[in-house]
Amino acid sequence: MGNMAESICKTATRTRIYGERLLDKVTQAQAARKPRFGGVVIDCNHPTFVYGHLAIYPQRVLTLLGLEVGNAAAPASYTDLFKAGVECKDDVEGTIYPSLAEVSALFLRATDDAIAKVATVDDAIFARETPDERARASFPTLGTATIFLLNNHAMMHLGQVSTWRRCFGLPSAS
Repeated sequence: MGNMAESICKTATRTRIYGERLLDKVTQAQAARKPRFGGVVIDCNHPTFVYGHLAIYPQRVLTLLGLEVGNAAAPASYTDLFKAGVECKDDVEGTIYPSLAEVSALFLRATDDAIAKVATVDDAIFARETPDERARASFPTLGTATIFLLNNHAMMHLGQVSTWRRCFGLPSAS
């Protein structure tokens, strides 16, 4: 395993473990709900939305690196529900989103698959220029894009789940 792959995989593994820990004590009944304080709905991302959103990115990483998507493939319906810029809705009736069990299982499985495959990538591949010109402004190489998508992006959204947990009276993830 090259230095870049090792760095990406070690940190992505830690992120994935944290993502799994955050699921502790979150019930299906509350997982797609937004917190309320004083009768006001707090506009934030709930766990079902976060895990669904994060579940679509491992396949993007693998595609970007020219690797087989395999177990990282997300259902096509996830794109419309969870892509960047889509509003996270308070799913009062539990009919908008798949279950937390489904989206979190996909996130964990897809992340595991991506980490295993990224581990096989040569450092020279990570040094290649990001093909998408718009993305290249922020992520000039495949390595920087991979780091962001498997680590920074995931941790940013998992931090939202951590705050959501506190709003629902759940303890810190351990």
